[in-house]
Amino acid sequence: MTDFAIAAQPADTAPGVRSLQLKLLWLVGACGSIVFIEPSPYEIAIVMAVVLFFATGLRLALPLLIPFALLIGINLGYSIGAMELFDDTVILTWILTSWYMAIAAMFFALVLSNDTADRLDALARGYLVGAVIAALAAIAGYFNLVPGGADLLTYAGRARGTFKDPNVLGAFLIFPAIYALQRIIEGSFWSAMRNGVVFGILSLAIFLAFSRAAWGTLAGSTLLMIGLMFITASSPQKRLRIVILTMLAVALAIAAVAVLLSFDSIANLFKERASFNQPYDSGRFGRFGRHALGFAMALDYPFGIGPLQFRNFFPEDTHNSFLNAFMSGGWISGTLYPALVFTTAIYGFRNAFLRTPWQRTYIAIFSTLFVTLLESFIIDTDHWRHYYLLLGVTWGVAVASGRFLNERRIVEYG
Repeated sequence: MTDFAIAAQPADTAPGVRSLQLKLLWLVGACGSIVFIEPSPYEIAIVMAVVLFFATGLRLALPLLIPFALLIGINLGYSIGAMELFDDTVILTWILTSWYMAIAAMFFALVLSNDTADRLDALARGYLVGAVIAALAAIAGYFNLVPGGADLLTYAGRARGTFKDPNVLGAFLIFPAIYALQRIIEGSFWSAMRNGVVFGILSLAIFLAFSRAAWGTLAGSTLLMIGLMFITASSPQKRLRIVILTMLAVALAIAAVAVLLSFDSIANLFKERASFNQPYDSGRFGRFGRHALGFAMALDYPFGIGPLQFRNFFPEDTHNSFLNAFMSGGWISGTLYPALVFTTAIYGFRNAFLRTPWQRTYIAIFSTLFVTLLESFIIDTDHWRHYYLLLGVTWGVAVASGRFLNERRIVEYG
C-alpha cells in the first residue's frame, strides 16, 4: 500500500473546494448522455467545471504540450481552410465546435493530470450513471414503453435514446459498458451482480442502436481490455478468474442475442444492418470508393476545400476522420491529425502497463479510445464529445502515471 500513498494525496486544495470539484466532474460525466438539445446540459456542466478549476488552479505538465500543440495546429488548419466560408453560419458553427472540442480535451488532460485517482473515479462514475440513463431511454423508446417514445427516442427503427444519432449513442455507451464488465471480472460477488445488470442494460441499448461500428468497437474494446487485464494481472489466480468470467460473459451474450433474434422485427433489422454489402459502402462513389478518390483529391488542395464541402463533390460526407482532416484543413490538419492519433495510441499503450492506483480504469479508457481511433478510418468522429473526453483523459492520466512512478522511485531509492 506504500506504493499508492503518494497518489492518494489530493492536490493542495481546500477540502470544500475539492469536494465541489469532484461533484462537478461527476456531473460532467453524467450530463454527457443528454445531447439531443443544444446547448446541452453537458456544455453547461463543462463551462461550470472550467470556471471552477481555473479559478482554483490548474498545473500544466510539459508532456501535455504535445497534444495541445497538435490540437491547436489541427484547428488552425480547419480555420484557414474555412476562411472564405465564414459567412455561412453552418460552417462557422462547425469551426467553433471544433475549437470547443479541442479545448475540452485540453481541459480534461489538465484536470486528470493531478489528484488523479479521485477525479478519474468521479468522472467515470458520473459517465456510467449518464450512460444508464441514455440506455434506458433508448430501450424504452425502442419497445415503445413510454407515450411518444418511439418518435423521440428512436430513428429509422433504431434506438437513439437521448442522442440525435443511433451511431453516436452506441459509441458513447462503449466505455461505460466495458467499465462495468471490468468490475464484473474483478469485483466481489455483489459488485459483480450490480455491474452485471448495468452491463446488460448498456449492451442491450448498443445492440438496439443497430450500429455496426458500435458493435465492432464494443467487441474490439472488450478484447483489448481483457487482454491488457490478463497481461497486467498480479497473480495466476487473477488470470484464471479473468478467463473463466470472460468465457461466462461470452456465453451469456450469445444466449441474449439468440433470444433477441427470436423476434422477427429485431432479426430482420439485424440482418439488414449486419450486412457488409450496404449500398452506401460499395461502388465507385460508395464509402470506400470516396475515400480513395478523396485522398487523391487532397493532393490538389494544400489548404483543403473547407469543412462540410466534401458533400458538394461526392454523394455523401467523408465518413473518415483522416480524410476529413485533409479535406477540411488541408495538409496542415491532414498531417497533424494522424500525428495526434498515433502519438496518443503509442503513449497511451505504453502507460497502460504502469502499475498505479488507477491502472484498471485507465485500461478501460485506453481500450475504448484505441478502438475508437481505428474506427476513425470509417466514421467521422470529429465532433463526438465523448471522443475528446477520452482523448484528454488518456493524456492526463498517462502524465499522472509517469509522475507517480517517478515519485515512487524517489521514495524507494532516495
